[in-house]
Amino acid sequence: MTLPSFVSGAWWTPADDAGAAVVRDASTGDEITRVSTAGIDLGGALEYARTVGQRSLGGLTFHQRAVLLKRFAQVLTERKAELYALSARAGSTTRDAMIDVDGGIGVLFTYSSKGRRELPNAQLYLDGPAETLSKDGTFLGRHVYTRLPGAVVQINAFNFPVWGPLEKFAPAFLAGVPTIVKPATPTAYITEAWVRMLVETGLVPDGALQLVSGAVPGLFDLLRLGDVVAFTGSASTAAALKAQTPDGVRFMSETDSINASVLGPDATPGTPVFDAFVRQLMVELTAKTGQKCTAIRRAIVPAASVADVAAALEAKLTKVVIGDPHAEGVTMGPVVSLAQRDEVMRGVRKLVDAGGEVMVGSTAAPEVMRADGTVGSAPDGAFVAPVVVGFGPDAPDVVHEVEAFGPVTALIGYDTVEEAAELVGRGGGSLVTSVATDDRSFAAALLPLIGPYNGRVLFLDSVDARTSTGHGSPVPHLVHGGPGRAGGGEELGGVRAVLHFMQRTAVQGSPQMLTAVTGVWHPGADVSEGEHPFRKPLSRLRIGDRIASGEREVTLEDIETFAHFTGDTFYAHMDEAAAAANPFFPGRVAHGYLLVSFAAGLFVDPDPGPVLANYGLENLRFVTPVSPGDRIRVELTAKQITPRETDDYGEVRWDAVIRNQNDDLVASYDVLTLVTKE
Repeated sequence: MTLPSFVSGAWWTPADDAGAAVVRDASTGDEITRVSTAGIDLGGALEYARTVGQRSLGGLTFHQRAVLLKRFAQVLTERKAELYALSARAGSTTRDAMIDVDGGIGVLFTYSSKGRRELPNAQLYLDGPAETLSKDGTFLGRHVYTRLPGAVVQINAFNFPVWGPLEKFAPAFLAGVPTIVKPATPTAYITEAWVRMLVETGLVPDGALQLVSGAVPGLFDLLRLGDVVAFTGSASTAAALKAQTPDGVRFMSETDSINASVLGPDATPGTPVFDAFVRQLMVELTAKTGQKCTAIRRAIVPAASVADVAAALEAKLTKVVIGDPHAEGVTMGPVVSLAQRDEVMRGVRKLVDAGGEVMVGSTAAPEVMRADGTVGSAPDGAFVAPVVVGFGPDAPDVVHEVEAFGPVTALIGYDTVEEAAELVGRGGGSLVTSVATDDRSFAAALLPLIGPYNGRVLFLDSVDARTSTGHGSPVPHLVHGGPGRAGGGEELGGVRAVLHFMQRTAVQGSPQMLTAVTGVWHPGADVSEGEHPFRKPLSRLRIGDRIASGEREVTLEDIETFAHFTGDTFYAHMDEAAAAANPFFPGRVAHGYLLVSFAAGLFVDPDPGPVLANYGLENLRFVTPVSPGDRIRVELTAKQITPRETDDYGEVRWDAVIRNQNDDLVASYDVLTLVTKE
């Protein structure tokens, strides 16, 4: 059958499969499906995303979208065995499928968590504090992020049909921007499966997720300001697509790169770090059969250790069982297709023709374990043996330019830290470089030299060798992307990835206006005093509700009691002459934490009520010292109210300001409380 697409709210297949691409099992060559988009209405799909998708997502807050992401993750978790089974047909072992499937599910869970913990339960995201633009505080400025009004068109590589699309979908969905997924043809049937799983639940907001299973001719001509293209694939394809992208359309890319792993001079054979380096190199050669954009393409090791690394790696690779992932005991499957197998071998030939020596492995077709457990040749399978090609420090440019996208790496010797850094930089920009060393001075010298050429640097030492996620495993919390050849963009990176799908705007206005448009109280905006705000549940509490306390005198006895009770007898609180000699104090002064404690006593409502707990202070600053005999008062104003979607309480952020009898600012901070909804 021809693989269906999901566009404009319905499943769609072409009228016939004339000209359709045939997708085959990577191990056996058996036909799996056909892929075609002949006759598909791409313009209609874009318009559906920009209208229906924008409306359905625009009606939700960050927290509501985050809750849906968690539910999506739970659905896929329950059905991931089905995705494992499909992945086996693309050449993935169970370990490989876990990297892709569980990795994608993990992205959903992570962004669900971050959305609820780090974003407001609102539709705007405020970036940084307000800036006062007038002397009297009546004119302010603040940066806000608003969601883009178009659609995200994501174009994915074949090697991660689950994780690849989900790493783009999750932050875009959280931002409130609908997505159109275009998977790579060889593994499009796996992407279609997880999209169908989510659509069948009825949980996906209308228009928020569409799938185009096949080519997208003419699509770029239909893009406009507010749309985004998110691409993963080869650098050459990225350049071609970027050239087609209309002005005003954001283009984000994550492309192939010649990643490196550096072995420190201290990591000699027999050391834990040497073993960790070799183990990691073996994993990166064989996981996903080397078909990872983050795989190690250049192993850069001390010249004296080249032979030792090759021997240790060969000993590990002899235990690798190549074959059909359906066969028990297979630890490395084929590459995704015969065409990809041929492309890998062309890359190896370029390395050898440039003077490289095959130090480990062979370019001959390997004997493999078939699905029935027998061992022999598999001419219809896309099998490739791991290959390590050796070079000296003067390795030709081709080593730093050609990526054989399979189980292939170059082994290069170096003599100095500067030489190692130069070799890393010759890759022209990478997603990741790992450094295996226990020598902290070597690491400190190397980082400034290689940091500008990498999106991520992993230091592997004897402490984190067992806990590290590894060279080739991006995590949703950190940036995934890289400069130069690696695409110059970012995927993932925590909340900053969400902001890629939003527009940062400087908003200027009066405190009242900024409070109205942002939903966050700004000093100088209207306030409401009356019933103590701690007596109000979230259903009645409003931004700007305030309590203004009476005054309390701070005495010398208070200061000494606090000092002896807490043990904080710092001289500024206890020694008049020493305190007066300090340029910051007029003499003995009150502890800052004493003032914060007194302030709580001035504003707190002691009886049980809607306020459940005080769970922190943020942005605390002490401005004016308080001397014995000074009087302080506090103003506490409801600044931001964030109900929690899945709980019967929410968070209230209060603006707290302590002033003295002269109306001087003594301290300012935010008080965080948990308050019941009713």
